[in-house]
Amino acid sequence: MSYDYRLVVACPDQVGIVAKVSAFIAAHSGSIIEASQHSDLTSESFFMRYEVRFEQPQSQAQLSEAFRPIAESFEMEWRWQDTLQKRRVAILVSRQSHCLVDLLYRWATNELNCEIACVIANHEDLRSLVEWHGLEYHYIPVTAAERDSAFTRIEQIIEARAVDTIVLARYMQILPSWFCERYQGRTINIHHSFLPSFAGARPYHQAFERGVKLIGATCHYVTDELDAGPIIEQDIQRVTHCHTPDDLVRLGSDVEKSVLARGVRWHLQDRILIQGNKTVVFA
Repeated sequence: MSYDYRLVVACPDQVGIVAKVSAFIAAHSGSIIEASQHSDLTSESFFMRYEVRFEQPQSQAQLSEAFRPIAESFEMEWRWQDTLQKRRVAILVSRQSHCLVDLLYRWATNELNCEIACVIANHEDLRSLVEWHGLEYHYIPVTAAERDSAFTRIEQIIEARAVDTIVLARYMQILPSWFCERYQGRTINIHHSFLPSFAGARPYHQAFERGVKLIGATCHYVTDELDAGPIIEQDIQRVTHCHTPDDLVRLGSDVEKSVLARGVRWHLQDRILIQGNKTVVFA
């Protein structure tokens, strides 16, 4: 029997990191089965993601304690992650279903290695879809008068279910600053890439009127600065004068759900390291 873990590291770049880590893994009867490394010459930072297979029993706590002296000597931000331990995900939605449907399909077919703890919505429209999958659905309306209390209830649900990752699958509400700070680096959003040019309602129709030739989507981590967090993934779709506004909405929805799925999958696989307001993605 083997024991598989991921090691994720970020630290100041310096000589000897790879040698020390590799020697540690070998000394603990481990084999590196996937290795990704990046040295940022501008910030003089080093990033590492290893997938390691141990032939002898190793607990996450044991690995962490044994690895601590090396981590401290190189000033590392680091963690060992048991690959069998599934992340617990909460999905927040409003009325649009395309991203939610796609995530549920990928989860049901084991493409996304996670547990969906619950779906939280500010409308009732998607309840039957979610409950058909045997998942919890929580309807929490968000009004201007009770905005803080609504997000306090959302926080309580998330904490009670030990949620690790929050996915905004076209959740059309602005999160309060305190919520963004509490779940920093753990909340993933998707939006069309017309911002800031075509903000507000019916952005694809605005883009059609402007005659755009490219539409796209951006997946990013949420911060208290609206739609400005570290970017995880982006993609585009070329369009022409032949496309109608409905065509743009359809093509845009396709891009949104595929970009979000990639971002969520990479997050669940510990392939994303946040560097200030940027990311290093070992995809």
